[in-house]
Amino acid sequence: MKIYVDYDDCLCETARSFSELAVEMFDKHVPYEKIRYFELDKSFDLDEEQYERFLVRGHEPDVLLSYEETLDASAVINEWLTLGHEVSIITGRPFSAYEPSRKWLDEHGFKNVRLYCLNKYGRDNPVYEDEYSLELEDYYKMDFDFAVEDSPKAFKFFDHFKDLRVLVFDRPWNRECVFPGDNYTRCLGWEEIKNIVADATRR
Repeated sequence: MKIYVDYDDCLCETARSFSELAVEMFDKHVPYEKIRYFELDKSFDLDEEQYERFLVRGHEPDVLLSYEETLDASAVINEWLTLGHEVSIITGRPFSAYEPSRKWLDEHGFKNVRLYCLNKYGRDNPVYEDEYSLELEDYYKMDFDFAVEDSPKAFKFFDHFKDLRVLVFDRPWNRECVFPGDNYTRCLGWEEIKNIVADATRR
């Protein structure tokens, strides 16, 4: 199986950290369970200047390296690798965040998995000539059987994949969204995700 895995809020608890960061930077108190939107400026009621500062701070190495691992993420992914599945971690983080992101993975038991920075939302400057920096045209040449994703804004990037099954990691900001098709399944954690992939492998 070829498996796409999103980084933030699938492998690590980014939103929980951002909830604390919003208090620290702007005295904005929005608990994790009250985060209703993928768009951070909307979730934390930030103006344009605050949002830019928030994004910059949120992508600084000390912040990126401070995130807690999501329960069972590394155990499941390493089991997949042992079974011969191909796993690609594909993040919308800017390529400038690649090195600390890679370091976090290495420190949390993901040393043998590939990491790609995909310019999903046009935020990055597409001048990086690196095999781990992807533009959309590069990404669309790839192929996957499963995708693990939490963001409804990313669902549109799966439309072209034939027979792809999307496992939506349950988070507060995706609980009210309508899934685009029957190939989308809400999962409450990595154990459930592992079981779905295992069932598909046995068929």
